[in-house]
Amino acid sequence: MYSTYVVTRISNVLIMDRRDFIKHSALASSLFFVPSFVKAFEQVASGTLGYKRLVIIQLSGGNDGLNTVIPFQNDLYYKARPVLGIQKNESIPLNNEVGLHPSLAPLKRLYDAGHLAIINNVGYPNPNRSHFRSMDIWQTATDANTYSQTGWIGRYLDHFGKQPYNAIEIDDSLSLAMKGETLNAIATQDAKAFYNLAREPFFKNITNRMGDAHLSDHNLGYLYKTMIEAQSSAKYIFETTKTVSSTKIYPNDAFANQLKTMAQFINAGLETKVFYGSLGGFDTHVNQLATQKRLLKTYAEGIEAFVQDLKANNTFKDTLILTFSEFGRRVNQNASIGTDHGTANNVFIIGNQLKKQGLYNNLSNLTDLDESGDIKFEIDFRTIYATVLNKWLEVNDAKVLDKTFNQLDFI
Repeated sequence: MYSTYVVTRISNVLIMDRRDFIKHSALASSLFFVPSFVKAFEQVASGTLGYKRLVIIQLSGGNDGLNTVIPFQNDLYYKARPVLGIQKNESIPLNNEVGLHPSLAPLKRLYDAGHLAIINNVGYPNPNRSHFRSMDIWQTATDANTYSQTGWIGRYLDHFGKQPYNAIEIDDSLSLAMKGETLNAIATQDAKAFYNLAREPFFKNITNRMGDAHLSDHNLGYLYKTMIEAQSSAKYIFETTKTVSSTKIYPNDAFANQLKTMAQFINAGLETKVFYGSLGGFDTHVNQLATQKRLLKTYAEGIEAFVQDLKANNTFKDTLILTFSEFGRRVNQNASIGTDHGTANNVFIIGNQLKKQGLYNNLSNLTDLDESGDIKFEIDFRTIYATVLNKWLEVNDAKVLDKTFNQLDFI
């Protein structure tokens, strides 16, 4: 399947310029796009990049933050949600006023251990309630009226990465967040499958033709080169991780499998600074209670197993986990016992080097909503990105975000 597709792309790329090929090729947006790979770097010591790693978890569909971090002493909350409101005796109390959704008991254990910071009322000016557009804004870290073809992690790679596997998305395709101008991350769910694909005879035939004079052509030569470099990248990932396996028992679901793969890569010492995973299904317009209960349970149990796996291998101390969703939900429940698209939401930060644990700031003021009846944002999500880039990954955040943002003090 891939071989036929690549042949087609080779013929088409002759009439495309290099940038159009990068933007439009399916290969360029996933595991085959590996430009600027320096093979000699495979021998460079791990210490040159440092050991800190960032794990990003995307809750796709717009998780209902108001039923995730619950103001159980607020009568306005129950007035707006006579059916959907989580009762005080059902929630997991964090203090006398705020509790977690009952499915988040594993997160409460992280909270009690000082490993969780909850940042409330996170959003951006002029919020967009479209899933696709709002997710693009979060992934590109641009203003609401600005469109970009590069993501914030992709730009991190452009400025500070040395090869594509410095960032890996555990998926079969690459999110916009992971695409740069000159360097994309890698998307793969299975190191062995990636390696075996790169060893197919088709790739060997391409390798044998690298000496052809016509391959110096700006487009065709670039295509051949990136595919050959993908082989080298796949080989490095597979050979680095093949001897590492987890003894930790994870839940039996796709999200937990993503986290297990991340843990394998982290515990093997792979030269990867950023990992990206996702859990979908949070667009709860109808009968929200059962759906959110199931999804938050999946998220929390997977995260707890992941943290325990990292702790057992002494890698949790160098790992920071950031969880976000593209927007929250409306304050008022709808007629279908669900919630519609809202604006500001909460962000979870998990790690063992947090300077400010627990509730980072107060929950929203339900007496002071915006003109549409939504929660007003207090913290621009890009201040969280800037903080992570500067204080955790130790790079110039303004280069990545194209602006300077005030930083927070959770790390």
